[in-house]
Amino acid sequence: MDKSAFFPLNEGVSVSSLAALTGAELANARHADNVIRGIGSLEHSGPGMVTFCTSRRKAGSLATTKASAVFCVKGMLSAVPKGTAALLTEHPQAAFAVAAMRLYPSAARPGAIANESAISPKAEVSPQAELEDDVVVEPFAVIGAGARIGRGSRIGPGAIIGPGCAIGRNCVVSASACIQNTLIGNNVIVHPGVRIGQDGFGYVPSPKGIQKIVQIGRVIIQDDVEIGANTTIDRGAIDDTVIGEGTKIDNLVQIGHNVQIGRMCIIVSQVGIAGSARIGNFVMIGGGAGINGHLTVGDGAQIAGLSGVVGDVPAGVKWGGVPARPIRAFLRDAAESNARAFGRDREQDNEND
Repeated sequence: MDKSAFFPLNEGVSVSSLAALTGAELANARHADNVIRGIGSLEHSGPGMVTFCTSRRKAGSLATTKASAVFCVKGMLSAVPKGTAALLTEHPQAAFAVAAMRLYPSAARPGAIANESAISPKAEVSPQAELEDDVVVEPFAVIGAGARIGRGSRIGPGAIIGPGCAIGRNCVVSASACIQNTLIGNNVIVHPGVRIGQDGFGYVPSPKGIQKIVQIGRVIIQDDVEIGANTTIDRGAIDDTVIGEGTKIDNLVQIGHNVQIGRMCIIVSQVGIAGSARIGNFVMIGGGAGINGHLTVGDGAQIAGLSGVVGDVPAGVKWGGVPARPIRAFLRDAAESNARAFGRDREQDNEND
């Protein structure tokens, strides 16, 4: 089945319109009226599609692309086929992302499952809940007493919004998500299976065994946050767990109690952040990294995938490895370790000979 069955082609946008939208320079005005209806890769685009090229290593694919338009840097212009409109920009992928959003706006957030336009009769909505106009609640969703949901938001099938929770305007809470003890801002996207606001993992050894520590904090999620499928965010023990404005969280991330994450961060799949860690603004954390509890990661820091962060990370640095350390030191240590291992292998081979 063709992929356009899920994401139908756009009715058409001119190349000149895409140039204006993205701030790109159209290299040849004769391509201005060419119509773009879809997106694709360099290798698999066809007529009516736009693509992008970010690396000279892709020059061969660029030279043979069948796309009608391509975003690229000026230095790649000579490789663009004559029939393809060159949209010149210093940031080809970012421009492509803007164009793709224009062509496929429905793909930017999870779509409706049951195609409801109001509150489904199969949903369970407490009489004490407060829903503004234009809220959609799909079948088998449950909304507890005192919950508040803002205009234009949609609650997916089987989702649970606990008592007293607040969800802002133009939000999406996808199928089977569960939200408790949480306040959510505007324009937030929660993907399927997310769990927010359950109690954190708090225990203390005692003479009578392991004593559970009650968790009475909340989760605060600010505007424009996106949370990937099956991610879990624990509520605070005493203070709140906070996710800052514009932060994007991938699938399968675990965020512990009392964690505070700043604005515009990117946290990739399978990251684990232990309780009471402080993550600054504009931080990027690669997949599978572990962040120890009660430490601070400074503004603008970057943590490589599979790293283990066991101490405070200064602002603006790049760290990697286990334990995490400045990236150059990590790469040097890794190279030396590989060289030693290679030497041992050669010695073993010589002995076997």
